[in-house]
Amino acid sequence: MFAGENRPVITSKDNEKLKLIRSLAQRKHRDREGLFVAEGEDLLDAAAAAGVEAELVLVAGEDVEPELLDSVSTLGSGTRALGVFRERWAAPGGQLSVYLHGVGDPGNVGTIIRAAHAFADGPVVLSPDCADPFSPKAVRASMGSIFARPPARAELSDVGGHRLALVPDAPTELAGAALEPPLVLCLGAEREGLPADALEAVDGSARIPISESGPGSLNVAMAATVALYEARNRMAGHA
Repeated sequence: MFAGENRPVITSKDNEKLKLIRSLAQRKHRDREGLFVAEGEDLLDAAAAAGVEAELVLVAGEDVEPELLDSVSTLGSGTRALGVFRERWAAPGGQLSVYLHGVGDPGNVGTIIRAAHAFADGPVVLSPDCADPFSPKAVRASMGSIFARPPARAELSDVGGHRLALVPDAPTELAGAALEPPLVLCLGAEREGLPADALEAVDGSARIPISESGPGSLNVAMAATVALYEARNRMAGHA
C-alpha cells in the first residue's frame, strides 16, 4: 500500500497513514482491510527474517514525529518503530499441530503460536470464535512467530489427523497416550474447555498430570506448550 514510496516526516495527527494505524486497533477494521500492526524493532526484524514485507513502516524521528507515533501505539511506553502487514493464513496440516476451540484471550493465542513454531511443523488452527491472532496483544505474544508460522482457521471436523483432546479428567496421562502422526492437539477455552460436540469429534483424550500440591490446573497456553514439547519428543523417538 505505502511501501516503496518517498516518505516525508509526518507532522500531523490527521495524516492518512496514522489514521489507518489507529483504525487497525479494532478487529472490524483489521478484518475489512486484511491488515494488522506489529510494533517494535524486534517484530519488524522477525518479519524480515521470515521474508514478510511490510505494507508500511514508520520509524520515529525518520518518518514521523516521535510523539505522533506514540499516539497511535498500543504499547503503554510508546514505540520507536511499527509496521503494517497483510494478514497471512495457512492451511491445516503437518505432522504435529494444535487446534484451539473458543480460546478468547489473545495473549494465549499468540503464545501458543510461538510454542507451535518452536515445537511443531504445523500451524495453530483456530475455531471461528477464537481471539483474533492479529490483534496487538496476540502479535506481541507471538514474538514474531505470527510471521514465520501463520495460523490456520477451520472447524474441528475439517481438520484431518489423529485428534487428541487435552482435558483435565481424561483417564490417560499424556505420557502414556498414543501419539499417532499426523497429530492434532486439541484444547478448549480457558474456563469451559472443549465442548461436548468437540469431544465427540476427537479420536482420544489425555491429561497433563499436575502435582497434588500444585495449582490444580494450567492455563491453556502453558498446557499447549507442555503438550507440544512432550509430543515432539515422543514422536521423534526421544522418550
